[in-house]
Amino acid sequence: MKTVILAGGLGSRLSEETTLRPKPMVGIGGIPIIVHIMRIYDSFGFNEFVVACGYLSHIIKDYFLKLNHMDSDLTVSLKDGTCVATNGPLFDWTVSLVDTGDQTMTGGRLLRLRDWLGGGTFMCTYGDGVADIDIQALLEFHNSHGKLATVTSVCPPVRFGALSLDGDEVVEFGEVDTHSENRINGGFFVLEPAVLDYIDGDDTQFEGAPLKGLARDGQLMGYRHDGFWHPMDTLRDQRHLEQLWSSGNASWKLWS
Repeated sequence: MKTVILAGGLGSRLSEETTLRPKPMVGIGGIPIIVHIMRIYDSFGFNEFVVACGYLSHIIKDYFLKLNHMDSDLTVSLKDGTCVATNGPLFDWTVSLVDTGDQTMTGGRLLRLRDWLGGGTFMCTYGDGVADIDIQALLEFHNSHGKLATVTSVCPPVRFGALSLDGDEVVEFGEVDTHSENRINGGFFVLEPAVLDYIDGDDTQFEGAPLKGLARDGQLMGYRHDGFWHPMDTLRDQRHLEQLWSSGNASWKLWS
């Protein structure tokens, strides 16, 4: 089964990092967040990826083209130019890197990938969010309900300290990044090919008319994920994820 990574946006809210590189290439622990996301799927045996590129797509292509070589020991034959890589990551992945346009919206990017998806059920997520999600359980949930689409529902991290008041007295002060009760779209979709029929073209935001239409038609189900989930929308988010990684508390690290 193929997994689409939406990786073409401008990342304007993270402009400190995205002036020179696309947001999925911003690092956590020196590793682009897109690789963290792929390793989540790979932990459950899903290793065929289709990356919907756009803004600064050449940087994503260059990274994956060189990944095994740059992280490996190399033996180069100066006689014939051959190169053998050893002791590297050697990910058993197939990664298709597809230009879907600099200005194309998320729905339009999916629609442009129709011919790359093989006509079967596929998974999809954003290239800027990580979670300790059980991908196999997500897929089983999708298969159990028989609808066209599944979206993972999550509780967003609280952006500010939460106050519990008794009159004017603060009786409890919540830590930043505790979770609220309002559930939102956390990505990590499972989709049937007919979902693409809900998308009009390049200007279609997947989060707009397509998802609303699927919900209206009774074809959208929500998989409840109550574990860790965090986006990388801002520099503050990136620093928070970096701190979790460096302290050994990266809940999304499902691999050894």
